[in-house]
Amino acid sequence: MSPILHAFRFLRLVTAYAVLAGLAGLRTHAAEPATPAPAASTPAPTPTVIPNSDCMDCHEAPDKPVAAKPGAKPKRAVEILRPAAFAKSVHGKLKCVDCHVSITDTPHPSKLPPAQCATCHVAETKAYATSIHGASHAMGASGAATCASCHGSHEIVPVKHLDSPVFKLNLPRTCATCHSSKGLTDEYRIKNPQAASQYNESIHGRALLQMGLIVAPSCNDCHGVHDIKRSVDKGSHTHHTKIAETCGHCHVGIEETYSKSVHGQLLAKGDKRGPVCSDCHSAHEIEKPKSVHFKSLSDQRCGRCHQDRLEHYRDTYHGKAMALGQPNVAADVASCYDCHGHHDVFPVHDPRSRLSKDRIVGTCQQCHPGVNAKFTEYQPHANPLDRKNYPILNKVFLFMTALLVGTFGFFGLHTLFWLVRSVYLYLHDSKTFREAKVHAQVDDELYTRFTPFERFLHLLVVTSFLLLTVTGMPLKFYYTDWAKTIFGIIGGAQVARSLHHFGAIITFSYFFLHLGNLALNLWKKRGALRHPETKRIELRRFWTALFGPDSMVPSIQDWHDFVAHQKWFFGKGPRPHFDRWTYWERFDYFAVFWGIFAIGVSGLILWFPAFFTTFLPGWVINIAHVVHSDEALLAAGFIFTFHFFNTHFRIEKFPMDTVIFSGRISKTEMLHERKRWYDRLVASGRLQDHLVRDDWEGRKGIARSFGFMFFGLGLVLLALIVYAMVSRLWH
Repeated sequence: MSPILHAFRFLRLVTAYAVLAGLAGLRTHAAEPATPAPAASTPAPTPTVIPNSDCMDCHEAPDKPVAAKPGAKPKRAVEILRPAAFAKSVHGKLKCVDCHVSITDTPHPSKLPPAQCATCHVAETKAYATSIHGASHAMGASGAATCASCHGSHEIVPVKHLDSPVFKLNLPRTCATCHSSKGLTDEYRIKNPQAASQYNESIHGRALLQMGLIVAPSCNDCHGVHDIKRSVDKGSHTHHTKIAETCGHCHVGIEETYSKSVHGQLLAKGDKRGPVCSDCHSAHEIEKPKSVHFKSLSDQRCGRCHQDRLEHYRDTYHGKAMALGQPNVAADVASCYDCHGHHDVFPVHDPRSRLSKDRIVGTCQQCHPGVNAKFTEYQPHANPLDRKNYPILNKVFLFMTALLVGTFGFFGLHTLFWLVRSVYLYLHDSKTFREAKVHAQVDDELYTRFTPFERFLHLLVVTSFLLLTVTGMPLKFYYTDWAKTIFGIIGGAQVARSLHHFGAIITFSYFFLHLGNLALNLWKKRGALRHPETKRIELRRFWTALFGPDSMVPSIQDWHDFVAHQKWFFGKGPRPHFDRWTYWERFDYFAVFWGIFAIGVSGLILWFPAFFTTFLPGWVINIAHVVHSDEALLAAGFIFTFHFFNTHFRIEKFPMDTVIFSGRISKTEMLHERKRWYDRLVASGRLQDHLVRDDWEGRKGIARSFGFMFFGLGLVLLALIVYAMVSRLWH
């Protein structure tokens, strides 16, 4: 618009204002007013219609002064309009005063009430008044969304127009204007300020915003359009009782399946315990059900209602591996819905249930091909404390618990007494104690105590045991952060499982190698018995080989040594002299046999459940799990505490006894600890057979390095196990 035209219009307004003011003055100052005409004949005044061009005089140009009352300072236009864009809007044929009905003349006051959308949009306005936005405005919340907040003001285009703020592709961004604004979310305490960003990353948001699938739901498909209400409002589309119906607008078949399920039936009865779509899939973070992340969280979501079932599901390998949260785990272990179903959950006694008598085998075969009905007797939610429903499992659990408590209690006291006695003697005469210790380590006269084959077997024992502990204990203490860290370092549950199986193979290998060596030695003894002239002598030797002092089989002498040792602990007797093997070493030895039986057999059942349930009921898997878990804890705790004390923690041995690596013992140490063995060798003339001289000093550093590495790893694992047990008790 040219400056001349602006000036012309301005003069026209000023002239009109002056004329009106003059006429008003003449009427005011008239001496005698004219006789009024009869009221009946006076025509009704016609309202002045302000043309849009008059509004554009001010609102089109940002720098034009706005006419004001005389004496007032001119103001600039607050809102700038684009005539061309307004003409193309849905309101392009309307006059400004059709919406701004409070304007009756120009210029108008600077503050005006909002446009009256209700003039035309009666139904929408009525719905908005009952919404959370309208109710908030009625209560004085000026920041709540209005019509213009969503649709815009003067350039509103049709809803299906690509440029509309409420077009389906644009709506998430429009809603996020308020629902992602920290100021508004804090001020009005909006429940989920991350809803917009969560939706953008959800399966719905990615389908709509990234892939452009217009059929994907946007905000208004779930929350409504003008009638948006809080989820606690029974009229809300997202109220607990309405969510299934809301989701069913798109997921028709799933809603029908859900409505027949046990969950849907609870909801239909008005039971608040009936879960709906958002309880399992969440509200704004909906992801693909086949994703590993969804599966890893599914059991937690089921556990919100079924906490008792979740607690004992966590005791299974499936539950523990799932709780460790490794991405490569979820696809391989069974979660709740793998067995119970997704939307088609029915009671077990219902023929439609996946766990019904006729369908359960097929359900198990999804992950365990070839299993039979016996396998299905496995009880994934068994409670070992429930004596009524699981009597055998309860007895096994109580036995293992008593074994754990009894073993740790007995050897705990034994170790404590020994430690106190050793400290007392050290403090009483520390100089003599240190000199004896140094002399035992530098003594040049060494004798063989362990053969190379025995040392090799011990190396297999150490490596396999540490490997089994590192890969097994995180499963037992799955709820700790260190368990997740170890599995993360290893590479996840699949790698840990393979390493655990490899450790088991090493364990069985050294066990059968040792038995084979024992059988070979006895077979050699048996060969000598064929000679009649030496039968009596060799029979005695054979019996001695089985039960004599060089054998690991316990004898009555071990009981006498134990009693004498206890007396020495309390200063009631001299320190006993031992033979080649002590009573605690024989206990350690046979503990391996018990461990191989208990841990090995139960581990094989867990490793090959399909095979063992061809002739055993499935509930043996539950028993195997309890035995394997508790016996492994007993073994790890015993080795890392009592065995480490007996061989390394004692003051005279600290920081490490390297005899298992070198295979030899000094004469000083033999006389101090195993005098009966020394005396027996001297009496039989076999002492020189055990005498050795080699370059052990040159290999000592390497052996110590490996020893400290194994020793340190064991102590770290012990600390983690103790921490896990204490933290569980604390919580």
